[in-house]
Amino acid sequence: MSTSKPKGKASQPRPSPQELQQQYNRYQNDLQTLASKIGELEQEAEEHNLVLSTLDEALAEEPDRKCFRLVGGVLVERTVKDVVPALKTNRDGIQKVIASLVEQYKSKDEEFESFKREYNIRPVSS
Repeated sequence: MSTSKPKGKASQPRPSPQELQQQYNRYQNDLQTLASKIGELEQEAEEHNLVLSTLDEALAEEPDRKCFRLVGGVLVERTVKDVVPALKTNRDGIQKVIASLVEQYKSKDEEFESFKREYNIRPVSS
C-alpha cells in the first residue's frame, strides 16, 4: 500500500499580501497586453479589408493595373492580380492570430477569476 500526499494548493502556504498584489497586477497587465494586441490586429485586419474591397473592383475591371505594395519597408510595383491573393492570405493569417489571442485572453481571464475566488479578492472602489 502506498500513501499519497494531498494534492492541490492546500499543502502550500498562503502567499503574503505583497505576493498576492504582485500576482493580481501581473494578471491585469497580461490581460491588458492581450487586449491591446487584439485591438491592434483587428485594426490591421480592417485595413486589409478596406484595401481588398477597393482592389476587388480594380481586379474585376482591370486585373493588369499596376499597384504598389509595401514589403519590408520597400515599396514594390505589382499588378492587382498579383497583390490581391497575397493580401487575402495576410488577412486570413491575421484573423487566425486574432482568434488565437482571443482564446488566450479568455483562458487568462478565467485563470484570473479563479485566482480572485481562491484568495477571496475583491477590488476596492476608490
